[in-house]
Amino acid sequence: MASCRVPSIAGAEGPGGWIILDEPELHLGPRPDIVVPDLAGWRRERVPADFMEGAAATLAPDWCCEVLSPSTEEIDRGRKLDIYRREGVAHVWLVSPTLRSVEVLRRHDLGWLLVATFWGDAVVRAEPFDAVELDLAALWAP
Repeated sequence: MASCRVPSIAGAEGPGGWIILDEPELHLGPRPDIVVPDLAGWRRERVPADFMEGAAATLAPDWCCEVLSPSTEEIDRGRKLDIYRREGVAHVWLVSPTLRSVEVLRRHDLGWLLVATFWGDAVVRAEPFDAVELDLAALWAP
């Protein structure tokens, strides 16, 4: 099975005032729906001091990243994207280690807008982190 390394933007502080967490448990919406993205990021100015004191976050992130695999792709592209859109997540990255691609989606009134698809070992700037270059080769490294 192909794997994917977490990009350098996933530090505890994150770039430009972001808090980025690895596999946080999210309880979103009135039911709530429970989802666990591979990565999730919140703009620091939106986050209250106690937002992760419990077992799960109830504040929807600003960005999520899902690493696709044959066993999770249908859920990641279906149920999870629907929940993220409903809850106001602004950006989602869908990373395919098999295809060595990153799809960048932006929330839109009518659904998700595919902003860009990056392939291979390119060095890219991807929303919402376009202030930082991301070397895709680092994602695919063993």
